[in-house]
Amino acid sequence: MKSKIAIIVFALFMCVNTSFAQQDEECMTNLTIFNDAVKSKKYDQAYEPWMKVRNKCPKFNIAIYAYGEKILKHKIKNSTGAEQVAFINDLLKLWEDRAEYYPSKTKKGEYMAKACQLMYDNRKAIGKSKAELYECFDVAYKADTATFTNPKSLYTYFSLLVDIFNDGKAEIQDVFNKYDDVSEKLDSEVKNYSQKLNKLIEKEEAGTALTSKESKYKKSYNSYLSAYDKVAGSIDSKLGKLANCENLIPLYEKDFEEFKNDGVWLKRAVTRMANKDCTDSPLYIKLVKAYDEAAPSADTKYYVGTLLDKEGKSSEAIKYYNQSIDLETDSYQKAKLLRRIGLKLKARKSYSQARTYFRRALKENPSMGENHLSIAAMYAASANSCGDTTFNKRAVYWLAAQEARKAGRVNAKFKKSAAQSATSYEAKAPSRSDIFSAGNSGAKITIGCWINGSVTVPSL
Repeated sequence: MKSKIAIIVFALFMCVNTSFAQQDEECMTNLTIFNDAVKSKKYDQAYEPWMKVRNKCPKFNIAIYAYGEKILKHKIKNSTGAEQVAFINDLLKLWEDRAEYYPSKTKKGEYMAKACQLMYDNRKAIGKSKAELYECFDVAYKADTATFTNPKSLYTYFSLLVDIFNDGKAEIQDVFNKYDDVSEKLDSEVKNYSQKLNKLIEKEEAGTALTSKESKYKKSYNSYLSAYDKVAGSIDSKLGKLANCENLIPLYEKDFEEFKNDGVWLKRAVTRMANKDCTDSPLYIKLVKAYDEAAPSADTKYYVGTLLDKEGKSSEAIKYYNQSIDLETDSYQKAKLLRRIGLKLKARKSYSQARTYFRRALKENPSMGENHLSIAAMYAASANSCGDTTFNKRAVYWLAAQEARKAGRVNAKFKKSAAQSATSYEAKAPSRSDIFSAGNSGAKITIGCWINGSVTVPSL
């Protein structure tokens, strides 16, 4: 009896397997055809065989969805009217199908955001309102914040809410809350790519050449960092005058009693008040003190230090700044704190102390190239006071240029500004004729005062 059952099961399996094999053969043929066409960017030729595989064997290969996206984007770009709308809707359907058949390879936040962005980019053609589009992004963001990382979509998400507020259909507090959400998300992505980039920078600084794969990764990380930097600036511009002291102070005054023990609310309020230079308000002092009581941390100690700084108690302020650094365990956040403190010291011309903090920030986060630019600016500002002769004073600009160029080497987003700064400094340094007259080509010049360094005169 058992042997008969085994024979029947085997026969059924062979029938089913033969059927699948025939189907797979046809799908494999069409897969090969559209695969070759897509690789040659012949998307119109790829369309028909791709559709056959998509309809007949939707689980056959992930290429159906990866290449199908390219095919449909080509169709959308090269069509108009009802035909274009049909292709747009089909791409949305393709992403839904991908999520159904390849859920482990379809990041929810990423693909939901892509769908929302597609609808936003074609909002006139498909007739979507701002409210509908914002709701789409909001659902995607809340469904899977971790993989909602596209810089353009993060900006669109926030921008839509500001537009809705300007139409009188959203509260200003909602705008501020979303600004904080998106800003914190951007910061987490910058941290992520900075840490990845830092590993490669450290390898290069140790004298080991990057592999071709690592070089590609470095380029990619730099590209993301530049994109997030631009989006952060665009978000600040979009928020514009909404986040001025005239709006912030009454808003936080109104809500203070309700949220005075809420560490997250207090952090966001203090940060925004500080960023918008609303620190002269008595409310700012009240917020900082409440923040330090409700959720003492590295962050709160820094802000207490800013209060003491404003009162002219610099030595006490430094103690709180150092407490904030000691309390911070995350390298990325510690680097940000160190830079903030460095900037405060730089502003009051305590250049030697400032450089110490900038260099410490670079140890925590080597790709934080802005610290090199700050050090270079301090060198340049000290040129007239850190040399014993006119030539040696101007030689300080070579040192400033060298420091500035480091910013572009550690982080591509500073490449242009680093080059511009270095060129500007070099223009103020001794010329070739000056070097010839001084007769010190290739000589090493010692630079005194707080700089306490040296620079080599270019060889003629």
